Amino acid sequence: MTKIAYLDCPTGIAGDMCLGALVGAGVPLDYLTQQLNRLGISHEYHLRAEKVLRNGQEATKVYVDLKAEFAGVAEIDEPVEAPTFDEHSHHHHHEHPDHNHPHSTDVPPEGLYPHTRHLKEIENIIISAKLPPRAEAWSLAVFRKLAAAEGTVHGIPPEKVHFHEVGATDAIVDIVGTCLGLDWLGIDALYCSPLPTGGGTVRAAHGQMPVPTPAVLKLFEMGKMPVYSNGINRELVTPTGAAIVCTLAASFGPSPAMTLQQIGLGAGSRNLPIPNILRLWVGEAAILPSDNSSEIETISVLETQIDDLNPQAIGYLFEQLFEVGALDVFTQPIGMKKSRPGILLTVICHPQKQVACEGVIFRETTTLGIRRLSQERVILAREIVEVNTRYGPVRVKIAKTPDHILKAQPEYEDCAAIAKKHNLPWREVHRLVLEQWYS
Repeated sequence: MTKIAYLDCPTGIAGDMCLGALVGAGVPLDYLTQQLNRLGISHEYHLRAEKVLRNGQEATKVYVDLKAEFAGVAEIDEPVEAPTFDEHSHHHHHEHPDHNHPHSTDVPPEGLYPHTRHLKEIENIIISAKLPPRAEAWSLAVFRKLAAAEGTVHGIPPEKVHFHEVGATDAIVDIVGTCLGLDWLGIDALYCSPLPTGGGTVRAAHGQMPVPTPAVLKLFEMGKMPVYSNGINRELVTPTGAAIVCTLAASFGPSPAMTLQQIGLGAGSRNLPIPNILRLWVGEAAILPSDNSSEIETISVLETQIDDLNPQAIGYLFEQLFEVGALDVFTQPIGMKKSRPGILLTVICHPQKQVACEGVIFRETTTLGIRRLSQERVILAREIVEVNTRYGPVRVKIAKTPDHILKAQPEYEDCAAIAKKHNLPWREVHRLVLEQWYS
């Protein structure tokens, strides 16, 4: 069964709320701490969680407490004119209001941010950590989306965007921690509710800005997210939260059909007119009753041509793509410009696996660009059954209609294991399994 998650965001979304919801859904805080320590920035912060009440409802609040030397300028921790702008509704209690947005462009005001990180440095931190493959691919994709939004807003390339160290620490922990948590839960597809726009103004590194802030508004546009006003004039969606769902959510709208297994409640920092809680629903995708013998599903087709890669890397590339969820991977020999021989790489995957597959392609090949196609395919209903042979059990994949079975195919790995163990030809084992199945 496909394991899915749904983010219900009545008061918006922020990175720390995502972490709280994941911990509330069962992701061990010790696991997140252990994995995040591999990033090499644990000297900058301390991660902790506690149960809090929001309008009488209990939820999990996760804090990324920045250590003193990374906590910014203490004397301006509070806004000077509280009625004229709103501190970040969701981020951590220790934050300077200018750190509501953990990214900016150009050189920050002198003395305000002692260090900055560019996108490339953050990418190197994530790649060097050797995180689980899906968590790494998702984390890189979210940061790239965040940098792309900021770069568009300020008219500069994404790689030139500065991530202020105070904010970057929070953003790294929030984004990577969220991706680690989703991977730990085994989530195959993430969905999200429409997002509230919020209102009012906030103060950031470049002065006061309207809510939604420019980066969040750009992410709304990039992700084609449905938005609405819930009447609360606060900053409800942070750039970090927007980047996470813009990148990882397969779609936005009502909850998909699912068998609910767990609920995680992540608390925001402030009390609002309604409970400031992000609700994470975790369960298995439910198959609704249907009389059809086949179904139509949307798939993503990724293509890129490569002419300067060691052919030995292709086999490893295939393994990595299947590991992150590719449905099929194949190559074709092609002739490229200047008569150079090359290969055309094609990857077929579900839309929710697209980001992870693209991350693997960029990491393991020399390509600089990937074409995306969205297509429909018709698939037969399928089922795996076990057939007992004199050599042991073998799984058989069958395709069927409500009336009869159309096809049966023994699993390659099971046949290969028996062939090796008993020193038999693989084709003979395959034939014996089919005979047993049809008998």
